[in-house]
Amino acid sequence: MTRLGESVRRASALLAQDLSSDTVVRQLLEETRSRRCLDLTDLGPEEQAALIASRAVEILPSAEKLAEEIGKARAAGRGLHIKLGIDPTAADVHLGHTVPMIVLSRFQRMGHDVTLIIGDITAKIGDPSGRSTERPPLTDEDIARNLAGYRDQVRPFFNFERVRVRHNSEWLAGITLPRLIGVLAQVPASALLQREDFRKRLEAGHGLTMSELIYPVAMAVDSAEIRADVELGGVDQLLNMQMGRRVMEIYGQRPQLVCAMPLIEGTDGSGAKMSKSKGNYVGLGAPADDIFGKIMSIPDRLMDPYLRAWTEWSDQEVAGALGRVADGTLHPMDLKKTLAGEVVAAIHGVDAAMAARESFTAQFSRRSFTEVGSLPEVDLAEHGTETAVTVLTKLLDFAPSASAARRLARQNGLRLVLESGAGQQRAAVLPEADALRPLAEVVAERLAAADGAPPSGIYLKAGRKLARLRRGA
Repeated sequence: MTRLGESVRRASALLAQDLSSDTVVRQLLEETRSRRCLDLTDLGPEEQAALIASRAVEILPSAEKLAEEIGKARAAGRGLHIKLGIDPTAADVHLGHTVPMIVLSRFQRMGHDVTLIIGDITAKIGDPSGRSTERPPLTDEDIARNLAGYRDQVRPFFNFERVRVRHNSEWLAGITLPRLIGVLAQVPASALLQREDFRKRLEAGHGLTMSELIYPVAMAVDSAEIRADVELGGVDQLLNMQMGRRVMEIYGQRPQLVCAMPLIEGTDGSGAKMSKSKGNYVGLGAPADDIFGKIMSIPDRLMDPYLRAWTEWSDQEVAGALGRVADGTLHPMDLKKTLAGEVVAAIHGVDAAMAARESFTAQFSRRSFTEVGSLPEVDLAEHGTETAVTVLTKLLDFAPSASAARRLARQNGLRLVLESGAGQQRAAVLPEADALRPLAEVVAERLAAADGAPPSGIYLKAGRKLARLRRGA
């Protein structure tokens, strides 16, 4: 089994347990955070390509071609040459910027060679991708200021000690007009004007400068100059990266493969991508508590793309966790707190993640169940001789069958909660053996083992579902 396979096996066992438990979550975060530095060179070409494709929107020409090129490079005793271009447009970096960096780290740990292109020339043109107006170009001072903090902010997601950094001014500053015209003469204007954002601006009567038309070609020259095998970038850069394939052919080179990464929706759930201008972002320089709270504010539907974008979880692990939420054996709040912990652990470490988790729980999560209205009740005097499995299936309709109820218990999804008058709660997992015993007997044993005053409330939790247990007079 590969090193990644062993890690997935260990983490999957933890993901099947009670994710409301701090002990389990800490173990999971330690396992998955260590995976961010895991040596992936023992993966075969098909496994490597599949791992990259699992996080990409599109791979051109195909994931199969990527696997083929990885195999050829390995046979030649080398890695592929991977390119990522960065236009230093802002001093602050947010979580959305890390999506390609995380995948770039995977390439790096697979044994491939990575080059970061700092677009100090193209930044002066201004990338028009997805914009309705021309973007103001940056000055040399802007670029220097924005680059200053970039590495420190992104460093938790990427090893800058194992990367080549090039500035495209190295070749673009000296390109001659005849050479540029020679390239442009072989690029149809229709290929540049097919961009939807350009068409919309022209239809609306907005300006479109020649520098913006040249931008994709200038970016494409970067790929040819460094002879990239693969270019990585956001899906909004897809046309620019395809231009790289075209220009490399003009240079007489084999065209690069393209890996287009998703643009992740912002924390407000409005559908807009994460952006500082919209205020729906998570800044990499933010304190641990702020990051944790921002992730906890997202709608439940964003847990899937966020888990895929910012954790090192495999598809199997993501599907398993979301499947538990769907079948009621894992509360979405517990999964979201685990996701928030993953993000904080990546940036600030596991200890900071657990401290942020504790702080959030203290502020927002401890709500007295006495405040929850219209809970179903089970009278232990009347039904206490029934097993918890029978209570869940016959009385509460919390599980569709006895086998489903037993499976819930095996997955640590069945809990007995004792609540004091102050609203403080103590939860105990009920294993499968206890789920098959008379419920009143199990409750009596737990009450006898509990310290302090008798509880003001006793509750049975099955996944997300809750019922009050009434002991009678």
